[in-house]
Amino acid sequence: MSPADRRVIRELEARGLVVTASQLESWRRMGLLPRHRRRGLGRGRGSVVDVVDPVVVESAAALARHLRQGRDRRLAVLEWFVEAGMPVLPGAVRVPEPPVACVREALVWVVERSVSQRVVEFARSVAGTGEEGLDALYEVSGRLMRPYRGAADPVLVRAALEAGEDVPVEAEGPGFGSVVHLIAAIGVGAQEVGSDALAEAFAAIGMFGLTVEDWARMLGAAERGEGPPVDWGLLQQNADMVAQVLRASDEELVRAREVLVGLRMFYALYVLHGLLLPDTPAQAALRQRIDDLGMFPLLDQVIAISPSPRQVAEFLALCLEPFLGNLYEALMEQFAQDPDIFSLPGDATGPVGFGETWMRTVRELSSSGRAVSGGEDDDPGEWASVQPDDGVASQPG
Repeated sequence: MSPADRRVIRELEARGLVVTASQLESWRRMGLLPRHRRRGLGRGRGSVVDVVDPVVVESAAALARHLRQGRDRRLAVLEWFVEAGMPVLPGAVRVPEPPVACVREALVWVVERSVSQRVVEFARSVAGTGEEGLDALYEVSGRLMRPYRGAADPVLVRAALEAGEDVPVEAEGPGFGSVVHLIAAIGVGAQEVGSDALAEAFAAIGMFGLTVEDWARMLGAAERGEGPPVDWGLLQQNADMVAQVLRASDEELVRAREVLVGLRMFYALYVLHGLLLPDTPAQAALRQRIDDLGMFPLLDQVIAISPSPRQVAEFLALCLEPFLGNLYEALMEQFAQDPDIFSLPGDATGPVGFGETWMRTVRELSSSGRAVSGGEDDDPGEWASVQPDDGVASQPG
């Protein structure tokens, strides 16, 4: 063991993290850990490490936190990548970036194995097989895609809790199973699926808050040549998330992470409003901006407050889309206009008083005997798009 590695190990031990010299060397061989900077002592005299680079220590600490025994290193790299993009608290040390090449490798590895990618690949495999292939596609897609009931409106949930009433559950709109129409369009072509079926799919996603009828009118007009044409080729191209990750530059991958972390914060504020988070003018303005854009249903599909590493990979691939980047920019513009999201009007204690008010409200709700629940039929999936994966969650945003 080199003296430099011994210093790294002692530093990590002081933080309660246990690593060995063989682990450090293994991480270096994988390209995950930088080698120590050495200074030459002159011809024939070798070299020495004068000072251990803090980047080496912090990178080893990140790996020690996330790379547990028996866990695939690529999942640890994804958690590390997200952690490195989180805001740094005052006095805390910024987590260094993992090698982007390792991040890209991890993203491809996870996305290739995702349900969504497998369904898209199956859709393409049945192209040209006629009605029998299309029937098989709908059967496989409907079985693999998760059921979706629609999110309970946090505003209505909050009103019910404050009034001591049962939490409302929205009547089912277009089922998320309708999204299989989009998958079919990717595989066999939009013309084979038809505008009515695609209208159901877009409405199920919740884009812009438009109804099935709204989408049917627009798509029908495009089909008849009475409106702007739809570039279905772009849909087919962007559906391949693996290809998108491979095409993306290093800067675009980092930007996708910025979009994901930012949208997760805005989504969390919107959802937690339903759980009696103290309201402020700044929060109300952000919710209004999301509502004006009709984006909450879409955020509820593509964002999770505490995602697993596998979800992180899929969300990052989705956040390569300019559409979500534009949404993030719109919300950041609103946030810049009024950043005091945790300052209650007339309360000089700032975030501290905000937190105390929230805890007091929740305690009062609990002591009154009312549970934050919609009853025995309540579905936790209505609160956030958190799907069980490998039981590992990244730090909340």
